[in-house]
This record gives sequence, structure tokens and C-alpha cells, in this order.
Amino acid sequence: MLPVRLAVIADIHGNADALRAVLADARAQGAEHILVNGDVVNRGPDSVEALSLLLSREDVSFLLGNHDDLVRLWQGRSETLPGEWFTDPFWGATDWTATELERAGLLHVPAGWPMTRTLEVSGLPPVLVAHGTPADYRESLSERTDPRRVADLAGGAGVLVGSHIHRPAQAERGGVLVLNTGAVGTPMDGDPRAGYLLLTAAPGGWVPELRRVPYDRAGVLRRFGTSGLLATGVSAEIFRDEVLTARSLYTPYWVWTETGGLPRNAATWAAFRQSVMG
Repeated sequence: MLPVRLAVIADIHGNADALRAVLADARAQGAEHILVNGDVVNRGPDSVEALSLLLSREDVSFLLGNHDDLVRLWQGRSETLPGEWFTDPFWGATDWTATELERAGLLHVPAGWPMTRTLEVSGLPPVLVAHGTPADYRESLSERTDPRRVADLAGGAGVLVGSHIHRPAQAERGGVLVLNTGAVGTPMDGDPRAGYLLLTAAPGGWVPELRRVPYDRAGVLRRFGTSGLLATGVSAEIFRDEVLTARSLYTPYWVWTETGGLPRNAATWAAFRQSVMG
């Protein structure tokens, strides 16, 4: 039933301005459906607004991301999370987001979201979509993924779509088209524009377009402060600086502190920030 045009968006991370820009662009491009490939919430100040906006639309479906799951696990003090996290001020931003979502009655909405979705159009190879990979929502998928792993993950699908790594990717790996959507709210490839995947079913096969959409970041950067999120401490500062720089800072900082046996606090963040940002 061609034509089919689908926008796959992900890693909104509480950035409502970037989300609105992408939704407007997808509409202008003729997208017939919006598939949200996880991580609507956490990191940014607009988790409630972003999730509410998406839930208000009839052309949207969802897959589960690790941050959508994390905030629910956090608020329930799940035993699947390290117990020391719950008393560590470093996790203040996650605690703030979970509380905001619970107050809005939205915390448990993602509980019903599936982990994967297969898109099937007659005459075209199946498209398998998951936040990370179909095996794990924290597993990376990109042009660097081993072709043997791609084949295992695809399970017969001709196109494999992931998100999670916050940068776009497109490659043929072992006969499977591998695509990564990039990130709407927190790109980490040095390009601050919001990113998403436009996927079109055509007689010759699936046609991907990795789109970038400019938007004014001043509002979301300001709301880190006015919302109260920034007052929660170091992790919120890191999340703000990731929006500002369009670079990955949280994960390298975490690895740096782990390797050096250092606490995650304002002093070590200042030292790390100086070393990588000047």
C-alpha cells in the first residue's frame, strides 16, 4: 500500500523546543506517522511537556527507551538499580524528573510501550526498530556494529533501525541496512540541530533520509534554570552542557571518575569540564 512515509524520532530527552521543530518538519515532509523510538524523558527540563505533546496526537506510537524505563525504576526504588544511587546527590536530576512525571500522572505511561516494532510493507524487506537494539535498549547500533552481530539482531529483517547513541548513522552491514536516527533533543555529533529519520517506502526499496532541523536552543537552556532542574546539581549541569555543545559529556565523565576512583561532584566535574572544554 505505497506510498508510506514514516518519521522515526528518538532521544527527545525533555527538550520540547527541539521536539516541536522536528514534528513541524516531519509534517512538512509529508510523514504519515511518527514512531517515537524511546527516551522521551529525562536529562532536559521539559519531560512532562514533551510526553504530553506526543500523547495528545493520534499519529504517534511509542517504543521504550532506557530513560523512559529508568525514571519508573527510580521512583519505585527498584532493586535492579544500585542501591547507593538513591542517596547519591549526583542522581538529583533523575529524581527531579521522576517526581515531575509522577505529579503529572505520566510516570507509568511508558510501562505499556513495547521494546521493538517491525514495519512491514508488501514487496519490501521488513524494518525492525528498537531504541538500542532488539536485544537491549542500551546496546549501540551504528556503522561500526559487527556484521555478524547485525545479522543476529536483524533476524531476517532487511533494515535495522536504532537510536540511543545520539548521532545519526547509515551503513550496509552484512546485507542489512543499518540506520540510526540520531537525537531530537540532545545530539552528540557536534551538530546542535535536532535530528531524526525520515523513512519512505518506494517501489525500489526503503529510502532513508537523516534530517537535521535547526531550532532556537535559548529557551530550553534557560528552562534548565527556571524549572528548578539546574538546582539539583552536577548531573543537570552536565545535561545542560550537552545541549549547549552537542557533545557527549556525561558518559566520558562517568568513565573518567570510575577509572580514577573519584567521586562525582562539583569539583571533579569542574576539573573534567576544564580538561575537555577549556
